[in-house]
Amino acid sequence: MTGPAAWRQAARAHPLVVDGVLAAALYTASLLAPVLPGDPPQRVPLTATVAVLAALACGALVFQRRWPIPVLAVTTGIACVSMIVSDAQGVFLGAPVIAAYTVAVRTGRRTAWTAGAAAALVYGVTSLATARSAWSGIGTQNLIVWIGMAVAAGDAVRSRRAYVGLLEERARRAEQSREEEAARRVVEERLRIARELHDVAAHHIAVISVQAGVAGHTLRTDPDVAEESLTLVRQASRSVLEELSALLGVLRRDDDPRAPVQPTRGLDGLEELAGSFAAAGLEVAWTLSGHPRPLPSAVDLAAYRIVQESLTNVHKHSGSSSARVGVEYAPDRLVVRIHDAGGGVAARKDTAVGGHGILGMRERAIAVGGWFEAGPEPDGGFTVRAELPLPPASVKVSGEGEDG
Repeated sequence: MTGPAAWRQAARAHPLVVDGVLAAALYTASLLAPVLPGDPPQRVPLTATVAVLAALACGALVFQRRWPIPVLAVTTGIACVSMIVSDAQGVFLGAPVIAAYTVAVRTGRRTAWTAGAAAALVYGVTSLATARSAWSGIGTQNLIVWIGMAVAAGDAVRSRRAYVGLLEERARRAEQSREEEAARRVVEERLRIARELHDVAAHHIAVISVQAGVAGHTLRTDPDVAEESLTLVRQASRSVLEELSALLGVLRRDDDPRAPVQPTRGLDGLEELAGSFAAAGLEVAWTLSGHPRPLPSAVDLAAYRIVQESLTNVHKHSGSSSARVGVEYAPDRLVVRIHDAGGGVAARKDTAVGGHGILGMRERAIAVGGWFEAGPEPDGGFTVRAELPLPPASVKVSGEGEDG
C-alpha cells in the first residue's frame, strides 16, 4: 500500500510519533521565526525565556492524545505567561489552538466547547489585564478566534468519524448476520436432508433385510417362498431407488426457483405404505376420520414420514406383528397416531443404539409448528402421536375412510 492511505495507516498505528514530529516542527518554527527575514518591527529577538516556554508548550503536545484537556490547560497557561512576560513571544503560541482541536476530536461536543471557551476566556482576560498590544504572527484576538475555529473543526471531524464508524459497524453486523443466517440455513438443510435420507432408506432397507433373510432360510427347503421373498426385495430396492432419485433430483434443481424443495410424498400413499409393510410381515390397520381435505405440502410430507418411521420402528424393534394407524382431520389440526401392542422397546432401542428416528419425527412435527410425543403405554404397547396445525378448511369433503 502506497500513497496517502499508507501514510494515514502509519499515522494511526504510531500516534505518539506523529505528535512528536508535530511538536518538534512547531518548536523549530518558534526558534527560527526570530531570525528569518521579515519586517523588523514585528521581529522579536530569540531569548532563553522564549526557548524555554516554546519547549514546554511544544513538549506538552506530545501527550495531547492521552490527556487532551490537561494539555490544553498547560498550553493556555504558557500562552498567558508569555503575555505577562513581554519579551516571550513566538510561533509556539499556536499550541493552544492545536490542543483545542485535539480536545474536540477526542472528547464530546459539550466538553470540547466548554474547554475551548474556558481557554479563550482565560487568554482574553489575561490580555486585558496586561493591556499588551497585538503580537506578531498570532495576536490576542486572532488566537481567541483560532481556538474557536479549532474546536469547530475538531467537532466536525469527530462527528464524521463517529458517523463513518457507525456505518462500518452496521456493515460489519449486517455481514455477520448474513454469515450466521447462511450457516443456520446450511445446518437446517443438512438436518432436512439427513431426515429425508433416513426416512427414505430405513423402511425399504428393513424390508430388504427381512425378506433376504427369509429367502436365505427357504432357498433350499421352499424355493417358491424364497422366490416370493426375492421379488419383494426387488420391489423394495426399486422403491428406495426411486425415492432416492426423487430426493437427488430436488437437490440438483437449483436453476428453477419454483422447483419443489422436498420430495412429494403424502398421506395419499398411506395405503401403498401399509401394503409394503404387510409384505414384510407387519399387518397395518389404518383409519381416516374427520373431513379429509387437501393438506399443505409440508404437513402432508411430515405426517407421511412420521407414519413411515413409526411403522419401521415397530417392524424392527417392537416384536409386534401388527400396528394401528389413525389419521384424524380436525378443523384446525391433523392428528396422527400410531400404536402397536409390542413390548414398548422401540424408544429404548432407538436411543440406545444411537438411532435418530424419534428425534427426526419430533423435528418434523416442530418444523411445521406441531406437537409430538412418543412412549410406552401403561397397559403395554407403544404409541406415537403427532398433532400438526392446519389452516381453516374452506371446503369440507364428506365421508370417512374405511379400514385399509
